Amino acid sequence: MVALRMEILCAKCPAGGVGIYNPGFWGMNIEEGKSYNLVMYIRSLESVELTASLTCSDGLQNIAAAVIVDTNVSDWRKIQMQLLAKVTCRTSRLELTTSKRGVIWIDQVSLIPSDTYKGHGFRKELIHMLVDLKPRFLRFPGISRNDQVDTTAIAPFVKDVLDSLEFARGSAKSTWGSVRAAMGHPERFQLKYVAVGNEDCDNTKPFYQGHYLKFYNAIREAYPDIQIISNCDGSSEPLDHPADLYDFHIYNSADDLFLKKDTFSRTSRTGPKVFVSEYAVHVDGDTSKGSLQASLAEAAFLIGLEVNSDIVHMASYAPLFVNDNDRKWTPDAIVFNSWQQYGTPSYWMQTFFGESSGAVIHPVRLNSSYSGSLAASAITWRDNEDIFLRIKIVNFGP
Repeated sequence: MVALRMEILCAKCPAGGVGIYNPGFWGMNIEEGKSYNLVMYIRSLESVELTASLTCSDGLQNIAAAVIVDTNVSDWRKIQMQLLAKVTCRTSRLELTTSKRGVIWIDQVSLIPSDTYKGHGFRKELIHMLVDLKPRFLRFPGISRNDQVDTTAIAPFVKDVLDSLEFARGSAKSTWGSVRAAMGHPERFQLKYVAVGNEDCDNTKPFYQGHYLKFYNAIREAYPDIQIISNCDGSSEPLDHPADLYDFHIYNSADDLFLKKDTFSRTSRTGPKVFVSEYAVHVDGDTSKGSLQASLAEAAFLIGLEVNSDIVHMASYAPLFVNDNDRKWTPDAIVFNSWQQYGTPSYWMQTFFGESSGAVIHPVRLNSSYSGSLAASAITWRDNEDIFLRIKIVNFGP
């Protein structure tokens, strides 16, 4: 077990005591009049007199405080309290201080606003932006790796995946399903798709196809209804192995992505379907953070997916969220910091495609000398008793 050990050495500590602090990620947004739930575990061989405080980043302005006095903490004790903010500070930190000499062990410290999305701890404004996109699925991507394991040694990894699937899909009486149930979720998760690998099907990774078949056969036998996704691109030629879908990633300049809008118009209608799991205009420089031009190219590409929805079954933009203080990857759809958020042009473009899933696609003909710079689609969908028509046209020309 790993926990924080705080040893207080001063017999006569300075005013306010000594201790530790955590600013969260680039400072916490604490707002006047709002309450914040603090949960942590403490342990000490002696009685504890601990003050939990919210202060501004310099530690000088006290925003909220509560005192913990406990004489029975020889074993781990769960502490729960609520801190009410007296003022607003966008770059706050949590402090735990004491003036009593001794040793205190601290673990699993959590500070969450009382008012979050359905009480789950998520910021309401961020989740509302996600909900407005009307997503039909959530994708939890893996990480592209360069290390290779010979196919003869892959069995332990296959077992790990089957155990993970049992945790998500197994009955509450199964080995791993019972762990899920004990964690408070006896119902099975609606896990419907599994992708084997992430950007692993190329000449530099010769073991992928052997690995894939091991995973494919094991998952298919245990969970015949799960759709299995191959990393290999089947858009230009048939796959040489079984799959329900194949994964397609594309990060190009705006010009190139616009030209790729007809990629799947030329794809065979037999065999696995397409999952475009990562797409975006990806360029260096200032425009990498999102631009109107990028969103227009992405819209044209999505129109291409829309009109080929008989073969393209799913698509997801990547990535979705990014903290403005830690932009390791660009572009992103939703940018936020501790108290603000905004959607890039790519985000707002995607709101126009919220009704596309399950809609009826209608034929579109463009009669223009500029048709090479245009992309268009028309859909109808039913909402209650009403039928709606949406026509989308992208002009990527000068």
